[in-house]
Amino acid sequence: MKHFLFSIMISLVIVMLGIGSCSCASDSSLGPEPSDTRFLNLSVSPAIPLDASATQIELKVETNFDYIVTVDADWLKQREGVAPKATMVPFDVETNLTKNSRSATITVSDKNDRYYTKSVQIVQNGNPNPVEELSIVDKQATIQTKALFANLWTIADKGFMFGHHDDLWYGRYWYNEPGGSDTKAVCGDYPGVFSVDFASIMDDRHGSEENAIRRRVILEARERGEVIMACAHLNNPLTGGDSWDNSRKDVVKSILTPANPTRKKFLTWLDRLADFCLNLKDSKGDLVPVIFRPLHEHTQGWSWWGASCTTETEFIELWQMMVKYLRDTKGVHNLLYAVSPQLDSWYDDQTIRNRLLYRWPGDEFVDFIGMDCYHGENPAAFSNYLRIATEISLMKRKPCGVTENGVESFTRADYWTYSILEPAQGKRISMVVMWRNKYVGNNESDKHYFSVYPGHPSEDNFRKMYSDKRTFFSNDLSDMYSLPENIRIK
Repeated sequence: MKHFLFSIMISLVIVMLGIGSCSCASDSSLGPEPSDTRFLNLSVSPAIPLDASATQIELKVETNFDYIVTVDADWLKQREGVAPKATMVPFDVETNLTKNSRSATITVSDKNDRYYTKSVQIVQNGNPNPVEELSIVDKQATIQTKALFANLWTIADKGFMFGHHDDLWYGRYWYNEPGGSDTKAVCGDYPGVFSVDFASIMDDRHGSEENAIRRRVILEARERGEVIMACAHLNNPLTGGDSWDNSRKDVVKSILTPANPTRKKFLTWLDRLADFCLNLKDSKGDLVPVIFRPLHEHTQGWSWWGASCTTETEFIELWQMMVKYLRDTKGVHNLLYAVSPQLDSWYDDQTIRNRLLYRWPGDEFVDFIGMDCYHGENPAAFSNYLRIATEISLMKRKPCGVTENGVESFTRADYWTYSILEPAQGKRISMVVMWRNKYVGNNESDKHYFSVYPGHPSEDNFRKMYSDKRTFFSNDLSDMYSLPENIRIK
């Protein structure tokens, strides 16, 4: 039996060897495998790296098969309608708006064999004058309004505008004199920013003869190329009291309630503002842009819209309602919207951030980050405010500045260098605006003033600040109403 099995195994081995011999003989008879005759060469015109302003390139493809092209970057796109065996393949290139270089890879593959590929890397240089993108609240804003928004951003790279509330309307010893200005009387130039109050245009004081003066001085400022900003100390629409009437906690709630009489009254006030803005035109017939900062100092408890009378939700809803009504319902497209919380003490960094962003209405509803600074003669505190505001401004890509400032009845001779220039050093802010100098006539006992005037002890120091290259007054301003080349507004 053993011999029989051994014989069978030997036979099987012989059979298998025979099959193997036949297979080898068969392969040998076929000859060598055919060689791959495909070829693929790539070159790019113009030469790499591309200039930041390049708008197109061509890829030269030398091959003998149908191919497909893929690109791994959105800024480089193959034009449509290119034949499968085209020698030249055109691509559209987006201008590089940033300062950083960037790269993309173009890959060409055999249409029938995706593993047969060759790639070329495209490098585009960074832009030496990078274009910055800023987002504005009103996408339909006038060209001049968008330009003002952009210039508020760019001027902070060079310094800040000096501003003064009601400076063109009255001063400490004069009232309603065309061309008048306490600022100009001291340094020979007008402020770069003219601040006014729109409340008397809007509420039950709308028939006041002073509104004609307000319009005149706004237009004078615009003709000189200055920047106009407006707050609104609106009367209480529920009680009939003034802005400081915080006796009721339901004023804003009633404004937000449909069919409520207070809401109807408040919308009428917005209608009056819209009518004023839509008829505020310069000598060329263009609408005058205004930085509008309603509901200011909402961190405080003194007003009917402030912290003690509203919830966070109510304040945010009121702000957004005002913006939407003016922009969308009334078609007002010459306003920029500024928040302006108050800072008035020494705070740690986080508290400053919290106050600057207090009840933030949303990035899509704010153009300008303002702050009303009443910190006394404490330049260290002011410096910290400006430093944190700069950080938030850069983070949110929105211009920032001081919308009110000053020490009532100050007498310090070096106030302007000590309290303004030194704290502002190295900070990126667009403006520092002083509160008003009340007209007092001959009543020297009334010390309600916040800026310089002829005869004040700080006159010489003010002129020193005026001559500093970091400060911008009226004559220092470039065209604030033409869009800078390196800014794109979206």
